[in-house]
Amino acid sequence: MKFIHTSDWHLGRQFHNVSLLDDQRAVLQQIEHYLTDHNVDALVIAGDIYDRSVPPTSAIEVLDDFLTKVIQDIGVPVIMISGNHDGAKRLGFGARQLDRSGLHIISGLEQMTTPIVISSTDKPDVYFYGMPYSDPEHVRHFYNVTVSNHDDAHRIMAQQLSEVMDSSKQNVLISHCFIDGAEPSESERTLSIGGADRVSFSHFSHFNYVALGHLHQAQKRGAEHIRYSGSIMKYSFSEQYHNKSMTLVELDGDGKVTTSMIPLTAPHNMRILEGTLSELLEAGQHDEHNEDYLLVRLMDKHAILDPMAKLREVYPNVLHLEKPGMLVGVDREMTQARLAHSELDMFKDFFHDVQGEVLTVEQESMVADIVGALSKGNKE
Repeated sequence: MKFIHTSDWHLGRQFHNVSLLDDQRAVLQQIEHYLTDHNVDALVIAGDIYDRSVPPTSAIEVLDDFLTKVIQDIGVPVIMISGNHDGAKRLGFGARQLDRSGLHIISGLEQMTTPIVISSTDKPDVYFYGMPYSDPEHVRHFYNVTVSNHDDAHRIMAQQLSEVMDSSKQNVLISHCFIDGAEPSESERTLSIGGADRVSFSHFSHFNYVALGHLHQAQKRGAEHIRYSGSIMKYSFSEQYHNKSMTLVELDGDGKVTTSMIPLTAPHNMRILEGTLSELLEAGQHDEHNEDYLLVRLMDKHAILDPMAKLREVYPNVLHLEKPGMLVGVDREMTQARLAHSELDMFKDFFHDVQGEVLTVEQESMVADIVGALSKGNKE
């Protein structure tokens, strides 16, 4: 049995007011091509299919087009659960009817104990159990038990599965949660404050494989078979060094698991560039990937007129600009004091940027008189 484990698609996401939908569509095409060219028995999406509970129409259309090709044209069934970004009820609309077509959506706790059974030629059936994202209050209300945090909630949900699961079968759990000790990224939405969102991996250790979603970096946690696939593309600059992928999971006849990472590449990478304006403008002239989404840290120690516009002449997708060079060697109080008394120096920098030359002695004297008069007027 072979299946693909993915998670955290976040379709419809905006990043610094830029839509990522075209990049997401390109990544989904890579998944589609892999499923076309390889013998895979199922595709798993471990939550956060959409970026928000009421997704934009364009995101719904992208997902609909993808699912139609994968299920109807390629013939690969899809199993998905709702994540903390998804609207569970909306995502699960029509799930009972769609189940017959090969689209299996698990978005409510009432569906959790009914497995999705996937058959493979000459291999034992695999039983997929979905544990959709549920906060402690929801679990407390549904089961009428005492629940104080996410770990309690997942312990109770795991107990419910243990009561119905046949351990002699090959069982896969799909869950959307934060396993304690795992490595988070800046792009994930916090489930709760104070560490109350952490869940012990021990609740899931009796499954043959655990397909996790929520954290955007691919990683294992607690055991080799308990894994995050990570998001299908980068969603923050903190992920610039992540290698995005989907996980190919293979279960042999004895239930032993092997995994391999299948790379996924978005059209625009996310990078952080650092240097002076002149250095970056020069580098941009020869950068083959100048259209990547960028965070730029300018190390210039003087004021610059409209640096964003200058940078976008060579790097059109600069999305965020920082100026740490203005703070080098000084603390905040010294910086504020310096800025409060350096109007003349700032004007000299401004004049140089606009005119390309420095003030003459006469011009500097005249500007100094004007700045002095203005400062005196403000004090009075």
